[in-house]
Amino acid sequence: MDVSASEATTRVSLQALIRLQADARALKLPSARPARARQAGLQHSSQRGRGMAFAEVRLYQPGDDIRSIDWRVTARRQAPHTKLYEEERERPVLLLCDLGPTLFFASTGAFKQVRCAQLAAILAWLALSAGDQVGGIVFDGSTLSVQRPARRKKSVLRLLDTLASQQRSSPDNSASEITLDTALAEARRVAHTGSRIFVISDFLNISESTPSLLGALARHNSVSALRVVDPLEQQLPHSGRFAIAGSEGPVWFDASNTSFQKAWQEKIDQHEARLAECFRLSGVEATNVSTQEAPAVSLKAILGPGGRVG
Repeated sequence: MDVSASEATTRVSLQALIRLQADARALKLPSARPARARQAGLQHSSQRGRGMAFAEVRLYQPGDDIRSIDWRVTARRQAPHTKLYEEERERPVLLLCDLGPTLFFASTGAFKQVRCAQLAAILAWLALSAGDQVGGIVFDGSTLSVQRPARRKKSVLRLLDTLASQQRSSPDNSASEITLDTALAEARRVAHTGSRIFVISDFLNISESTPSLLGALARHNSVSALRVVDPLEQQLPHSGRFAIAGSEGPVWFDASNTSFQKAWQEKIDQHEARLAECFRLSGVEATNVSTQEAPAVSLKAILGPGGRVG
C-alpha cells in the first residue's frame, strides 16, 4: 500500500491540516468588518466586531443621530428617545475534538479520527478568518490537551499540531480514563459565557452524565454536536465476511447470518434511541458527518450562509 495514501485515510499530518485553510477559504466566509461606535452614525471604532447590536433606549441628547430615534417610545413617553447600539465583539470558538479509541476505525473513506481532526481544523481556520478567538480541547482516552481561545494564527497552528500528534497510529485496547464527559466538564471551566462550541465525536461512549454535562454547557453557550459516523455502524451489508477489532484480536462475522444481523440492528437501534434522548435532554442540535464524505462538503451543509460559524 502506498504510504501517503495510507496516511491520508488512517492519520492526517500537521501539514495536511494547515492546507485545509484553502478549504475554509472555499466556504467563502466573509471577513470581519470594523464595528461602528456605540452611537450609530458616528466614526468607525478601532475594535473588531461583527456589526452593531441594539443595547438600550435613552432620552435624545444633542448630537445624537436622528436616524436612531425610536419613534414608538418617543410617542409613548411624549419625549424624544434614541436607540443606542454597541459593537458585537468577536465570539470565542471552542472546539472539543474526540480522538479516543473508537475513532481509530472506518470501513470506508477516512478513519473517524482523521475526519474529527479535519473538521476541527476547518472550523478553526473559519473562526480565525472571521476575527474570532479560537481554542480547543483535544482528548484521546489517555491525554487531554487544553488550549484557551485566542485570536492569533499561532494559536490555531498550535491546536492543529495537537490534533496531528494525538491521533493514534495503532489500536489501543487499554482502558480509557479520559472520556467525552471529562472533556465536557473541562469545557465548562474553559468556555466564556456566550462561546460558540463544537463537540466533534462519534458519541459511542456516552454515559448517564452526558446529557446533564452537555446541557450545562449549552445553558450559557451556543453548542453544536458533530457526530462522525461510519456506514457500517448504522447498517450492515447483507452478505460477506468481515473482521472487526476486538480486545483479543480481530473478530470475524458473517453478515448473511440472520441472527447476527438482528442482534446487530437491535444494538444500533438502542444506541440511536439513547443518543437521541441525550441530545433532546441537553437541548443540543446534532448533525451526522460520514467518514466517506469530505469534511468541507459536510460543513458547507451545516454552517450558515458564507460558512459562518457564529
